[in-house]
Amino acid sequence: MDYFIESAPIEKLQSDCIIVGIYQEGPLTPAASALDGLTRGLVKKIVERGDLSGKNGETVLVNALPEGGIERLLLVGLGKKDALNAKTYRKALAAAVNGLKRTIVKSAVCCLGEAEVKGADSAWKIRQIVEVFNDAIYQFTQLKAEKEPDSKLQSVVISAPESERAAAEKGLLQGKAIAAAMELTKTLGDLPGNICTPSYLAEQALELARFDKLTVNILEETEMAALGMGSLLSVSRGSRQPAKLIALEYQGGERNSKPIVLIGKGLTFDAGGISLKPAQGMDEMKYDMCGGATVLGVLQAVAEMRLPLNVVGLVPSSENLPDGDANKPGDIVTSMSGKTIEILNTDAEGRLILCDTLTYAERYNPDVVIDMATLTGACLVALGRVPSGLLGNDDALCNDLIAASETAVDSVWRLPLWEEYQELLKSPFADMANVGGKDAGTITAACFLSRFAENFRWAHLDIAGTAWRTGSNKGATGRPVPLLCQYLINRSQKA
Repeated sequence: MDYFIESAPIEKLQSDCIIVGIYQEGPLTPAASALDGLTRGLVKKIVERGDLSGKNGETVLVNALPEGGIERLLLVGLGKKDALNAKTYRKALAAAVNGLKRTIVKSAVCCLGEAEVKGADSAWKIRQIVEVFNDAIYQFTQLKAEKEPDSKLQSVVISAPESERAAAEKGLLQGKAIAAAMELTKTLGDLPGNICTPSYLAEQALELARFDKLTVNILEETEMAALGMGSLLSVSRGSRQPAKLIALEYQGGERNSKPIVLIGKGLTFDAGGISLKPAQGMDEMKYDMCGGATVLGVLQAVAEMRLPLNVVGLVPSSENLPDGDANKPGDIVTSMSGKTIEILNTDAEGRLILCDTLTYAERYNPDVVIDMATLTGACLVALGRVPSGLLGNDDALCNDLIAASETAVDSVWRLPLWEEYQELLKSPFADMANVGGKDAGTITAACFLSRFAENFRWAHLDIAGTAWRTGSNKGATGRPVPLLCQYLINRSQKA
């Protein structure tokens, strides 16, 4: 999809359709008022006769306008003017693009950037238009013989006054970069495990080296063995696919500036190993690499936005399958840190590949480390599919991520990481067990990881409930790409 900024008045615009917002119980927006004048009072008539109340998310499509270069009109309810916030604004945007998907419209002019959103500037609103529209028209059709698109929409012109042109262009740049990053993340997630293997994920990472200031290195199993990554390599033993440790380095800041390290779990398929998962829903375990896909997407966005930061992305990638050489319950492995781990459940493998990667991250002398992983079903039970779980050893970092999540409308909820929970990981035979029993599964998983993050500021995002949708609308969501991009944008502004 192509996106452009246009500052010309409505009467000079030409398009298949124009999208205009309508407040509930409020005055007409500037675009609605201008269009009402051009159409001899049509907009007011639609509102006055009750065809559109202005309730948030309502839409009315007028298929023919009497004159001018615009063929159709899509009116979108914004809700009450003084109640329009980030979430309801995005709801209105989603309603707009869904209204267009039911038509043959190929191009549209969007005037929703003029809506007054609490605490939002023009750049943020333009960015949301691009993100929401691009997310709504995404389809995974690569493996279908018939690829009829769900939407005909090919381009969107976003209307912005000349006085706000600079802010609009900034929002457009950010929106396009984040939307492309989400699309990459979703595409990798939606690919089946027989295509998106650890080697395939590594190949996709190598393609990102085309961006300026971004380098990519792939560590093979022999190199990981030399580093002592016994925990990570124990997971890949049950698979015919070799494990990969993908390292991306973006050098956009000062040479000696400490990097922000992002780590993403890259399990391209998780059958649970010897602790085999139930058959029902196991196909969705192709999404166990969404954390790793997020890292690739975010590094691509960082490079496209040319943020003045140093960012490192690390993706430990493997499969977790049952085999004669696979991990067995009761096995003890030695991690890169030297700490030993008793494997009580082979389906708790994500933490086994992440812990060695956390230790590996120390060589970058990081400012902060943030990992993201579809780690625990317990997080889905606790929080559902609305927020991602957040845990960490640094309040300032966690607060920064919460603030970024609110701006990005990519919510998180912080859970405690208290010392009392560490007791649940005791093992009589090793330094720790890889699971802590049936209680507080999300928290004990983070407690496990925290033992390998003691030398730096660290936060953990459990995205098991937010990385993909299930049911008839099954598919990757692209989260938490917006959250992490916003965090990095905020950091770049401070820099």
